[in-house]
Amino acid sequence: MKWNDYIKAFEAVLNGDNTASPYDKEAYLEYVKLNSSRQNRWLKKMDLDESTLSALNGITSPQTWILITEPWCGDAAHSTPFIQAMAENNPLIELDVQLRDSAPYLIDNYLTNGGKSIPKLIVRDSEDNDLFTWGPRPEECQALMLRQKESDMSEKEKKAELQMWYNKDKGKSVQREITALIEQFSETPA
Repeated sequence: MKWNDYIKAFEAVLNGDNTASPYDKEAYLEYVKLNSSRQNRWLKKMDLDESTLSALNGITSPQTWILITEPWCGDAAHSTPFIQAMAENNPLIELDVQLRDSAPYLIDNYLTNGGKSIPKLIVRDSEDNDLFTWGPRPEECQALMLRQKESDMSEKEKKAELQMWYNKDKGKSVQREITALIEQFSETPA
C-alpha cells in the first residue's frame, strides 16, 4: 500500500472501523493512539540531514522500498516517518508499505534473530534484488533494549527510557544508518 493508505489504516483503527485482532484489544488501541500522536509529531517537525539528502540524490536507478510495519508498533512510530520522508525525496524510490500481521506476511522472510520485529525496511533494485535491509530499530536503541532485558526495570520504566532515547535522537540514527547503507550499495560510475 502507499503511505497515504497506511495513514488511512491507522485512522481506521482509531475510528473503530478496524476491530480485527489485535485491534479488538484495549491495550492495542492505546498503543495506536500513542503511536499516532508520536508519528504525527515527527511528520510535522522532522528535518532530513544534508548527508541523507545527498545520499538520496545519489540514487540514479529505480528502487522499491518495502516498509513492513503496524500501527501498534512503538518503534515504527519513531522511524517510519523518516523512512517515508526519505523515500519521498527521490522520485526514483517507490515506497510500498506492508502490514506485518496481514497477508502476504513478507516479514516471514526477514526475521530478526528469529522474530518478526518491526519496522523492517527492505530496499530492492529495479530487478527486484534485495540491496539491503534495515530495522527494527537503530543500533544504539537496540543496544539499550538488550541492556534493559538484563535489568530489573519495570516495563513502564523501560518504555519511558526508550521514549526518551527516541526524543533525544530526533531521527538522526535512522537517517545515519540508512544513509550509510545507501552509500554502501549505490551504483559506482563507470
